[in-house]
Amino acid sequence: MTIQELYTAIDGNYESAKRILQMDRLIEKFIIRLLDDKSFEKLQQARQSMDPTLLFEAAHAMKGVLANLGLDNLSAMASVVAEEFRPGKSRTMNDDDLNEHLTKLAQKFTATVQAIQGFVNAGK
Repeated sequence: MTIQELYTAIDGNYESAKRILQMDRLIEKFIIRLLDDKSFEKLQQARQSMDPTLLFEAAHAMKGVLANLGLDNLSAMASVVAEEFRPGKSRTMNDDDLNEHLTKLAQKFTATVQAIQGFVNAGK
């Protein structure tokens, strides 16, 4: 599987990643690093506590990492959470809607990580 095929499989925007990282070697290096990124774990922990500051910080960090990798749909999902808890803004989602959104984000993120892990295991 090529890096472009991986991006197709994970609903990523290869062209966006290419604009930022410029070389397939770097795209590959950084997409694999997503496996060790802690922002999703921090978001899950913040979800348990429902701490607005932690939710904002974790979602904002996750959004940035995902955007830089060209994972636009996942980044947009994290952005919804970041904006929901942006300091100085009023919430627009109730807790049930937020939990539903976070569940969908978790499912998509988990599927993406599993596909990347499969890419790594297959020897790229």
